[in-house]
Amino acid sequence: MFIQTQPTPNPASLMFLPGQKVMEGATPGGAKSKSFTSAREAMASPLAKRLFQIDGVSQVFFGSDFVTVTKTEDYGWAVLKPDVFAAITEFYAAGEPLFYDEAAPGAAEHIITEDDDEVVAMIKELLETRIRPAVQEDGGDIVFRTWDPDTGVVTLKMMGACSGCPSSAVTLKSGIENMLMHYIPEVRGVVEAEPDEHENEGLKAFNKLEQHLST
Repeated sequence: MFIQTQPTPNPASLMFLPGQKVMEGATPGGAKSKSFTSAREAMASPLAKRLFQIDGVSQVFFGSDFVTVTKTEDYGWAVLKPDVFAAITEFYAAGEPLFYDEAAPGAAEHIITEDDDEVVAMIKELLETRIRPAVQEDGGDIVFRTWDPDTGVVTLKMMGACSGCPSSAVTLKSGIENMLMHYIPEVRGVVEAEPDEHENEGLKAFNKLEQHLST
């Protein structure tokens, strides 16, 4: 994928042209552009979220066939451009939608909705921007399940390589719990969700297969 760049009147902003449509037809309302000014706003879009995970990105704008990225003063384009190129390329290679569908199953685990209170919104934002990227690098994932305002306990679900891993409990307590409690005073603890019925059935089937192969 060949991505071109084009300067703008603002030296802190640079246009990235992926050679294909960006916003056209991306939303039910047919919006022609979309601006993201924070990591929280960017959680509505896989591409915007990728871009905001890059240190130094302060704003993202989607146009019909371009993405404008605005940086902070502390970073130069020589440093940022390769990361922006990589994020855009990875997004299109993954075939993800430009925007998450809030009605899709499991969307509530990642997307901040109007029904979420401020604490839940902060938990989801921290998970998406700081915690999940690190967990995914190790071949796993982690998703939000519940928040109990009475006890201050957050329930999370470890998935992939992190599910059932001996070190996952340590990671959950020493790393994730400490980070959530540090940034969100209302959080007083983190627990891992119990496997649901579907996951238990899959685990039983795997154990049976493993026993069969060992005999």
